[in-house]
Amino acid sequence: MYNPFSLENKTILITGASSGIGRQCAIDCSKMGAKIVAIARNQERLNETLTMLEGEGHRSYTYDFSNSEGIADLVSVIVTECGCVDGLIYAAGIEKTMPFKLLKQADYMSIFNVNTIGALEMAKQVSSIKNFNKEGGSIIFIASITAIISRGGTAAYTASKGALVSTARVMATELAYRKIRVNCISPGTVMTPLMQNYLSTLSEEDCKKRISGFPLGIGETTDVSNSCIYLLSDASRWVTGQNLIVDGGFTIQ
Repeated sequence: MYNPFSLENKTILITGASSGIGRQCAIDCSKMGAKIVAIARNQERLNETLTMLEGEGHRSYTYDFSNSEGIADLVSVIVTECGCVDGLIYAAGIEKTMPFKLLKQADYMSIFNVNTIGALEMAKQVSSIKNFNKEGGSIIFIASITAIISRGGTAAYTASKGALVSTARVMATELAYRKIRVNCISPGTVMTPLMQNYLSTLSEEDCKKRISGFPLGIGETTDVSNSCIYLLSDASRWVTGQNLIVDGGFTIQ
């Protein structure tokens, strides 16, 4: 049966694949037939991710994206061992909640190194002619609705994600001639283990207020992974340079 959302015979690199959205993307992309290259800092949790994947031929690599200097070597090893890349999901990321007046340069640098510099360098290396499928493919950055809304205490994080949204449009323009599409997905509040821990620290009133802001309720990791499948697949062959907002209606209010 024809399935435009199939990822059969595609090799998909996923950073941040040891937990949360990245792990769910790895699981669901494998269900659609993709060969997964899972990347994260923690090998033990990466091994757990691998046990959850369907199909065969999946690989994992440990890497800390706070250090962008080794990304070229990482990608070179991956392509040598796994073949050319058809898609990238950059889901690695860190967050620090702190009022703007208290932020120091080191805070910005630590967040930008992982969320922005790591993402752009990974995309640069992956999209190299020698590393990417000559027939084209897809690059996805997991951004955030904080790139387009105001939420107190998130200045550094917001800046790092906003930079991805802006740069993705430029990359999409420059890579279109090679049929490489570049898009962002900006999720709202998604129920990951980290979010569960955060919500548990709030008062009952504050927790209800946070959840009530989403007309369709708090998101699940599959809401993001399914969006990634669309953008990775041939179903989105005419979509590039976009920021797909997946937020349960939060930003329409």
